[in-house]
Amino acid sequence: MKGMKVLPYLALSIFTFFFVLNLKAQESAPDTVSTGIYVTSIHDIDFKEKEYTITFWLWLKYRNREFDFVQNLEIPNAKTVSKSFSTIDSTDGKMYLLMKLQCVMKDSWKTENFPFDRQHLMLSIENSQFDSKSLIFKSDTLGKHFDPRFTLRGWNIDSFDISIRNKEYETAFGDESLEKPHTEYSAYRVSIGITRDAMSLFWKMFLGMYVSFLIAYVCFYIHADNIDSRFGLSVGSLFAVIGNKYIIDSALPESTTFTLVDSLHGITLVFIFAVITCTAYSIKLAKKSGMQSANRFDMIAAQLLLLVYLLLNGWFIMSASAGQ
Repeated sequence: MKGMKVLPYLALSIFTFFFVLNLKAQESAPDTVSTGIYVTSIHDIDFKEKEYTITFWLWLKYRNREFDFVQNLEIPNAKTVSKSFSTIDSTDGKMYLLMKLQCVMKDSWKTENFPFDRQHLMLSIENSQFDSKSLIFKSDTLGKHFDPRFTLRGWNIDSFDISIRNKEYETAFGDESLEKPHTEYSAYRVSIGITRDAMSLFWKMFLGMYVSFLIAYVCFYIHADNIDSRFGLSVGSLFAVIGNKYIIDSALPESTTFTLVDSLHGITLVFIFAVITCTAYSIKLAKKSGMQSANRFDMIAAQLLLLVYLLLNGWFIMSASAGQ
């Protein structure tokens, strides 16, 4: 009988234990912030300054008022953040924040295949006051995230990926209670892949270089006796190609790798030097063996140099285009 009386107390104790355990688990579980984005404009893409400007609508739905995203919203890779509009609705104890932002973002451009390049624009959103133990982002995937007709001019958006990850900071920010200097913040990340139809830009940039090479190439069809004309055209073309390269490089960031721009200009400079070398040999051959031998050498050298030059250019251009 005594055992029967003890059972209700034991059951009540077990129920209380699990209730408190569940309550603590709920208290320690991070709150979820449902987040959505709609990009209205991407513009001012600047390769030299390694930046671009993006304008977008951002909305966040959560319960904890202390999150205060109006003050605590952080975009780590932004140079500047301008807020043009924000509104908060706290109906039924839920916070709904809608804001419009314009950010100047810093980015590392990949220019190895320029102008046949493919870029990834990165945007990350965090809360500066609450780490991943208190706050976890959740993606709101309802509807589209951009309008391809107006968002970006001159480029094509071929991918728009949203992911939720924890960003690690190897520091405790002065919190001595942590065993390791390690803090994680939930991050709402947006990756936008962009490409462009680069052929028109390619010819706009490299047409001067190819015309310079053709001017030097014409030297093979000038009589070997006209020494001044043949050397003058070749040397002038050499400086024109160098000038064209400096103009293009002024619009691009510094790169430690050998880019398509470097390859095409390097090949052109080498082949113009080859034209100058062939001209010198042709003049020497004309004096030694006669004009007939010099003319024959000019025709063979002209066809061979042009063929190899076109093949090398085609191979580098196709490789860059395929490497997008």
